[in-house]
Amino acid sequence: MNLIKLIDKYHSLGIDQVIDHEKFNHISIVHHSTRIEGSTLTEVETQVLINEGLTPKGKPLQDSLMVTDHFTALQFTIEKARTQTPVTTALIQQINSLTIRNTGSVYNTIFGTIDARTGAFRKGNVTAGATYFPNFDKVEKLTNALVAQINERMKGRLSVEEQVSLSFDAHFNLVSIHPFYDGNGRTSRLLMNYIQAYYGLPFAIVLNESKAEYIQALNDTREKDDINIFRSFMTTEYEKHLQEEIDRFITLTQPQKGKSPGKGFNLMF
Repeated sequence: MNLIKLIDKYHSLGIDQVIDHEKFNHISIVHHSTRIEGSTLTEVETQVLINEGLTPKGKPLQDSLMVTDHFTALQFTIEKARTQTPVTTALIQQINSLTIRNTGSVYNTIFGTIDARTGAFRKGNVTAGATYFPNFDKVEKLTNALVAQINERMKGRLSVEEQVSLSFDAHFNLVSIHPFYDGNGRTSRLLMNYIQAYYGLPFAIVLNESKAEYIQALNDTREKDDINIFRSFMTTEYEKHLQEEIDRFITLTQPQKGKSPGKGFNLMF
């Protein structure tokens, strides 16, 4: 079953209309996105922290703050998308600011003190492994150009496939600019979710279990200058996630031989 058919089935089953599922999905997004960035919280611990405010014992406080910040940023992102707030450079900076509100650092540079928690652009050059990101003096111009490109593409009547591709492309391009000192990956994945929410699409999740493949797809896309590499990786992740959601929903809500139908879509960890 291809991606477009999975999205259609996801909508036709009404999965996105179930409140319990919506909350579960948001927690799952936060869990996997923060795990990719080093959080040690399990999915159960993430759920308890978000739902009950209880920090897990024996885990660094920084990890819990990363989770609660990301959840706040996700809710903000979804609200802005559903009210059709245009993508702007300032909006991306707001998302980043919320993402690292309690975990970001202050940097002393030749240009003065930069508080990363404000969503300020970096004033220094950064690398990740063998990857060199654009010089800091190009960051603002590149981010403004990305915003202009996103808005230009959103002016047209996009097919579902084009909407999905736009969300993946925005994700790749923002993380490749790496405009911030902290939270670039999380902010880029939230920008992807923003575009998906804007068009009423199910959210895509990059699973923590796929972290190595995710990084490889990013590196290969940059090295070969071929966005289809990243699109292909993300499409596979998206299809896998949607199929799992559909299968889980059907199992919980439809009667099976010798069993009564489920009473609702209450997902337990």
